Amino acid sequence: MVSFQDLDLSNPLCNSIEELGFTNPTPIQEEAFPIVRSGKDMVGIAQTGTGKTFAYVLPILRDLKFSKQLHPRVLILVPTRELVVQVVEEIEKLAKYITVRVLGVYGGVNLNRHKEAVVQGADILVATPGRLYDLAVSNVLKLKSVQKLVIDEVDVMLDLGFRFQLLNIFDLLPERRQNIMFSATMTTEVEELIDDYFIAPQKIAIAVSGTPLENIDQTAYNIPNFYTKINLLKELLFNKSEFSKVLVFAPNKRNADRIFNLIEEEFPGQVCVIHSNKTQNYRLRSIEEFNNGNHRILIATDVIARGLDLQEITHVINFNPTDYPENYMHRIGRTGRAERKGKSILFATEKEQEAKKQIEALMNYTIPLLEIPEYVEISKELTDEERPKEDREQSKNRTSQEYVPGDAFHEKKEKNKKVNLGGSYRREIAKKYKKPKTRGDKNFNKRKKKK
Repeated sequence: MVSFQDLDLSNPLCNSIEELGFTNPTPIQEEAFPIVRSGKDMVGIAQTGTGKTFAYVLPILRDLKFSKQLHPRVLILVPTRELVVQVVEEIEKLAKYITVRVLGVYGGVNLNRHKEAVVQGADILVATPGRLYDLAVSNVLKLKSVQKLVIDEVDVMLDLGFRFQLLNIFDLLPERRQNIMFSATMTTEVEELIDDYFIAPQKIAIAVSGTPLENIDQTAYNIPNFYTKINLLKELLFNKSEFSKVLVFAPNKRNADRIFNLIEEEFPGQVCVIHSNKTQNYRLRSIEEFNNGNHRILIATDVIARGLDLQEITHVINFNPTDYPENYMHRIGRTGRAERKGKSILFATEKEQEAKKQIEALMNYTIPLLEIPEYVEISKELTDEERPKEDREQSKNRTSQEYVPGDAFHEKKEKNKKVNLGGSYRREIAKKYKKPKTRGDKNFNKRKKKK
């Protein structure tokens, strides 16, 4: 088995790796190291949780020479603010004994603060595409000195609509540079990006997308509705010894908050939630509290949790199957990291069975089905989304007497009907008010003088 000693690391990097307690590189780290050092363009396809960050950070730090120049030589693009913070922390851990300036910039922070930080200088800049483009357009950040461009979680970036910013950023970068891209899935959009901007890239595929991780035990429940899912979730979470660190994936922001409110009632002080509507400080604090073990349950949406290093998760609970089967792989990849055993549980209603079948088809694996325990209450309460359409057509703010379906057009009320009153209308007004409508009514003034 290859060790980090075999990778020709510098002494400062060896010391940092040793202090962090790592001995053997993951497959993606082992294969990417010589390619990144060679200066060739590279595309890495690997599942979440395989150590992609170290795969590009280690070789970059290995050959990064000391420099006093202000403008960055390495640019790392990631899709979310949390990932910026995480990548900066990973670089700082590895660069403990190296003189290197690392800066992270992302949206949600005053732009002037980041402008001031950029002016101070940085060797490695970690950024979200939107904030990087803002800084480049403001003419504070110069990108012509960038030698290496790393795009991590590129498929998520494109899903979030960052294609426009990415293309504009490519135009601002020097033509002669090394392009390094990491993605968990190879989509058509990703392939187009590679064809347009990469020069004969070397591709590394550690695991075929859709292959379930062997150290994750997967199970599923067929459940009639949302509130029965909540009841089952509560029953599972009561077993604190087994479910000691649980990540619950919600289908969207609204449901994430709804699940949080219902679970928090039962487990006060044990639950936190993250999604894009939460403030940056709240999100970072929730992740920190979860990683530190102060909270044992984290409720999250797909985009926010993608790529985050959430440590030692015992269970991933999928509150619903994903619309895109590949995203299910990213979800369950949150557990079973660093060769530990993990467990994944999937909840699916009757309407969600088709999405579940697509996931199983992608993995070529049938998820074992469990029966709902007898002590779990089967709720008859339905959410607005689950109610039949006919029940949702009538506004709940109207009484049955007020709601009378009819034609879309109707006759106007008598008082609202327009009548062409012509000149007689003006004469009536003149009689009523005994004065001209305007000061310039010369005829009226002449008549007044004669009298």
